Amino acid sequence: MITSQTRNIGLPMMNLMRFKGLPILQQLHLEEQLLRTSSENWCIINDGTSDPTIVMGVSGKPAELLEIESVLRDQVPVIRRFTGGGTVIVGHGTIFVTFICNKEAVADLQPYPRPIMSWSSLLYSKVFQGIGDFHLRENDYVFGNHKFGGNAQSITKNRWIHHTSFLWDFNVRNMTYLKLPKRAPAYRSGRGHLDFICHMKEYMPRSTFINKTVEATGTQFSLRSFQLEEIETCSETEFCPSTRFLTNEELEAAAVAGQ
Repeated sequence: MITSQTRNIGLPMMNLMRFKGLPILQQLHLEEQLLRTSSENWCIINDGTSDPTIVMGVSGKPAELLEIESVLRDQVPVIRRFTGGGTVIVGHGTIFVTFICNKEAVADLQPYPRPIMSWSSLLYSKVFQGIGDFHLRENDYVFGNHKFGGNAQSITKNRWIHHTSFLWDFNVRNMTYLKLPKRAPAYRSGRGHLDFICHMKEYMPRSTFINKTVEATGTQFSLRSFQLEEIETCSETEFCPSTRFLTNEELEAAAVAGQ
């Protein structure tokens, strides 16, 4: 049964799905399915996932981005997702927020990466109003010059997805699995991972962030809550996700090729 969340007359409809601890691979499969097979607008909020898991962009190269020997030794799962963007290591302390929209869903929004990024930053400006020095720097959400939110997108003919990994908390040791990327935003200024990122928990309680995100989204969309069971499962012939785990053999081959 669909339960009403907010009803704002004149605003476009958006389905809201909230999860706690949904495995990140399952979440990405769901997002890809909704992007490619649904004609409705969606917001997905997932509070945490299995710890740790590495998620790479569709064109990411493991040898350039990962300490492969450590990843293999500690059996850290590596996922290649269907969207662009950089590499992140996620876990229980990560909060995921995703918007999947038709191109006409947001009035006057051009369906290109930068306008979508700017639109999202305006929405989150409401969430973080009066808290820290929040702004969008290049493709990151930051407090001051410290990153706490990484974004990725995919844009199709009629739809787009914008999803964010928010670092509410993180295990310092997990950052050692990631290399410093060759391509980095200018504001990073060569800083290592721990000097570059910050804990969002120092600025806002976890539940407050999630509730404020729902409230801010409700100013632009008429929200209705949706349960996972209500989504019709497509057969493999109709939809086959491209997001997947990389095998140990693939990682080992990437390590050899990168030497």
